[in-house]
Amino acid sequence: MNVAIVDYKSGNISSVINSFKEVAKDKVKIEITSDINKIKSSDKVVLPGQGSFKSCTDALKGINGLVETLNEFAINNKKPLLGICVGLQMFADTGYEEVETKGLGWISGKVTKIDNQNGKYKLPHIGWNEINILKDSRIFKDIKDKSHMYFVHSYEFVPNDKNIVSATTNYSSNHVCAVEKDNIFGTQFHPEKSDKIGLKIIDNFINL
Repeated sequence: MNVAIVDYKSGNISSVINSFKEVAKDKVKIEITSDINKIKSSDKVVLPGQGSFKSCTDALKGINGLVETLNEFAINNKKPLLGICVGLQMFADTGYEEVETKGLGWISGKVTKIDNQNGKYKLPHIGWNEINILKDSRIFKDIKDKSHMYFVHSYEFVPNDKNIVSATTNYSSNHVCAVEKDNIFGTQFHPEKSDKIGLKIIDNFINL
């Protein structure tokens, strides 16, 4: 089996690469690539994202055929895909960071700034926070409710369909921090920075 981590030059993804390699050992081939043919032929895809919604979507669209290939992979062929941080946010129809920007439109909804209650809560939301697991998501196998994950974000994904939400976290209000829709998974937190529990999430995704 091979897992492709999409490298579209959206910030430093070395910790994502290292943690996937650590979990995969020699059992699974981990490939870091923006090559469309390699992505098409892979069994699973990881879409990381650091920076703003606009910079990430612009970078994806800047690689010829990449968005179409990801659509074909996740939507038409229904192969497993994991979005991390802005990688999850890009599933939305629209993001409102910097300017209004069109997302991938895989999960209907929008990405808006966290309401920090007039400065009562610091943005970005950085650090460890508890997650509330709402449904039996396959990537949360053997992970306890109220586990702590590592976050860095100022914007949140607000999906129209609440049934796809697999976990939330509370920071100023309840935010979506994990989704599952058929073969598409996403986490707002960084599993690659969330110690052993985060590695277990990566292991669950690899073993789907």
